[in-house]
Order: sequence, then C-alpha cells, then structure tokens
Amino acid sequence: MTQTHCPSIDVHAHALLPAVQQEVAKLPGHERQQQLDLKGSGTESTAVNRAQLGRLGPLLIDPALRLAAMDTAGVDLQVISPMPLYHYWADRAVALRLTRLTNEGITELVAAAPDRFIGLGTVPLQHPDLAIDELTHAVNDLGLRGVQIGTSAGGLELADEALEGFWARAAELSAAVFIHPWGCSLGERLDRYYLANTVGNPVETAVALSHIVFSGLLDRHPDLRLLAAHGGGYLPTYLGRSDHAWQVRPEAHRSAEPPSNYLRRIFFDSLVYTPQALRHLVEAVGPDRVVLGSDYPFDMGVADPVDRLLAAGLNPTDTDRIRGTNALHLLGLTAPLPA
Repeated sequence: MTQTHCPSIDVHAHALLPAVQQEVAKLPGHERQQQLDLKGSGTESTAVNRAQLGRLGPLLIDPALRLAAMDTAGVDLQVISPMPLYHYWADRAVALRLTRLTNEGITELVAAAPDRFIGLGTVPLQHPDLAIDELTHAVNDLGLRGVQIGTSAGGLELADEALEGFWARAAELSAAVFIHPWGCSLGERLDRYYLANTVGNPVETAVALSHIVFSGLLDRHPDLRLLAAHGGGYLPTYLGRSDHAWQVRPEAHRSAEPPSNYLRRIFFDSLVYTPQALRHLVEAVGPDRVVLGSDYPFDMGVADPVDRLLAAGLNPTDTDRIRGTNALHLLGLTAPLPA
C-alpha cells in the first residue's frame, strides 16, 4: 500500500455486477428504460458507451485489476458503488430482488480486499418504505457504509415528503448517501456531442442539490452525510444566484439559511478536472467538504486523482483533508479501514 502522510481515499469508483445485469436483461421494464436512455443520449453516444463498457468490463469486475489501478494512481482505499443504473421503473418485488443482488454483489467485491475496498450499496428509492428497510439491511447486516442514489426517483424529487422517512433513517444510521446522476431530464435536447453527460450530469446534480437545499431538508435532518458527484455539478459555481433568490423570492425562502451555507454541510468529490476548478470548489464549500474522486474506470473520470489534487497547490493541511481525512468523516470511520 502506498505510504503517505494521510491515506488516499477515492470515494467515487464503480463496479459492474454481472448477476444484476443478467437478471435485469430478462425484464420488459429494462427494455423500455433502454429506449428512453437511447432518446436522451442519442445513437452515436450510445454506441460509444456500449463499446467502452465492453473494454472496461474487466476493470469493473476484477478485483486484481482494480487494485493494480489503485496502486498506479496512489490510491490506498477505494469506495466502490454500483454503476448508477437505478432501475427506478421496477415494481416492489423486482426492485427488492435487484437491490439485494446489487448489495450482496458489492459486499462480495469488498470481501476480496477488505483492507483496500469500502462498499456503498443501493436502495429502491421509488418505494420509500422498502428504501428504509434496504438501507438498514445494507448498513446493519451487510456492513456497507451507505448507499448511492440518483438525482430523482420514479418521479420523486429527493426532497419529496414521501422520502422524509428515508432521510431520517439515513441520519440515524450515519450512512453516507452518494448522489450520482444517470441520464438527464432535458431529454433529447442533449442527444448529440455527448451533451447528455457533459452538460446533463452537472445539471441533474445541481437540480437535485437545489431541491435539497431550498426545501429545508438539511434543517430537518442536519446530521445527514451527503456526497455529491462531479464536484456538485454547476451549483457551487454560481452560488450567488441561489442566495439572491433566497433573499428576494418568498417561494425560495423555505430554508432557515441562505443556500450557500448548506453547501458547507454536504461533501463534494474532487472530479472537476483542473487545478483552478478544484481551488474554486474548495473556496465555495470549504476544505473540509471536498473528498477525492476519480469515477473509476470511465472515460469521463480521471486515472490520477491524487496527482490532480497535488497540482491544485493547496496548503498541506487542506491537501491531507481532501486526500483522505474528510472521507473518513463522511464514512463514519475513526481509522482508515472499516471495522
């Protein structure tokens, strides 16, 4: 393992679970979802994505290849979440089966190298009562440190009243909740030039976080441990507009404090590509709220998250925070490894 002043913890890395893929392929709802995804992404990007997945399949599945990539990147610990294919179209029985297969698959992968891997599972967020039960099972029974969710679920925004129980349980369990987009509600407007990802993902994350912030969700559940992918999308780059709306618009004044204050209660991964963007993110949300993230092993991720952190030229204390100390807090760990 790489020896550093602080362990390097990559919080944003994905796994492909063949058992889940085989199960999903049989289901008619999956085919309908694929058609929707095709409309949103367009035929060209869909073809490129499928070819990429064919190449990356071993990296997403094989623990030995994952560990080799971590060693090359100087990453000591990797937080593994499923590929963000949420299947929020599934009915209760199907959703429960897919959730269990996913979470058991992540648990099995973590067991291949428990001194290097930490797991996040999934929940069927479109069925809020099941989401509570499966979050509890994932954390208490499987030993996962939390779950990954989408930017909305089955027509529910993340701050919807129906999900209050889920958020209360997440806070009670001190579970990390990783908000990661899949697709974009702008649909066919983004079906060329890979805009569905380059523009769509940051938009989706900014919208989801705005619902959370403006709704007062973090007033009601101040102990939540939220993590936003891709540096929080566009929200941290234009905080002044959100704060201005909170000041002048009554319907935007539902939270106790201005929106910018709440971004200092959320964690953000460092996947913003350039040293300048990373320094801006740290300035916007605070050095104690940024964690290392690579989006392993996809092409929109980076193979050198530690080097990019060092290139930002932050002071040593803040660099160590982002390298790993903040992630320990997010994951509720007092040591680099889970108990």
